[in-house]
Amino acid sequence: MQRSESALIVRQAPRGAASAAIITLHGGAELSHRAARPWQLAALRMHPVLRAAAAAAPRDVVRGQVRYRYRGWNDGDPAADALRALDELRRRAGDVPTVLVGHSMGGRAALRCASHPLVRGVLALAPWCPPQDSARHLDGVRLMVLHGDRDHVTPPAESADYVRRAREAGAEAGMVVVGGGDHAMLRRVRDWHRATAEIVVQMLRAAPDAEGLTARACAAEGAVHL
Repeated sequence: MQRSESALIVRQAPRGAASAAIITLHGGAELSHRAARPWQLAALRMHPVLRAAAAAAPRDVVRGQVRYRYRGWNDGDPAADALRALDELRRRAGDVPTVLVGHSMGGRAALRCASHPLVRGVLALAPWCPPQDSARHLDGVRLMVLHGDRDHVTPPAESADYVRRAREAGAEAGMVVVGGGDHAMLRRVRDWHRATAEIVVQMLRAAPDAEGLTARACAAEGAVHL
């Protein structure tokens, strides 16, 4: 795959000016230089997630996804692709507030890119949050993590630790545990989608909500349970 190929796949855009954007980042592998393809299961898994979020959002919101060059994290390749996608979005739609929704490896990439000027918030779904990843760049960022307690791929405890470190860095951060939820987000899928839609809409607003799932999770000492 050539580097000149667009890193941003636009699924839907308003005819006029956009008010905001929702961009998804799918999962992958720890190491792989095989070309990423939009028909891979990891990419297809994010389509209903994006639809759920977009259905609750205003109509003038850009909906899109990051196009990875490779299937693997390697040395942060998906994060580099996400930064290119955000720069493309800026050229196309202007300085629109953007919510990144990333699953697994895509959650790690979204968190890595959270300090980009367009990013208003990050929703990380069953993210890969290894202890060596810094959270110091998250000052002022809105961050929510949804993680199933039956996830055997990415440890919920590492997500909880990342949220704690993000709060210490100045982020408005919270975590929601999906009881019985698995890494693929198939168990209790409707609850994953409902929570995603609610959180994304709350993050798109200029000021944080005083009520709702995001507010409860950010105010709680630990995780909120669904």
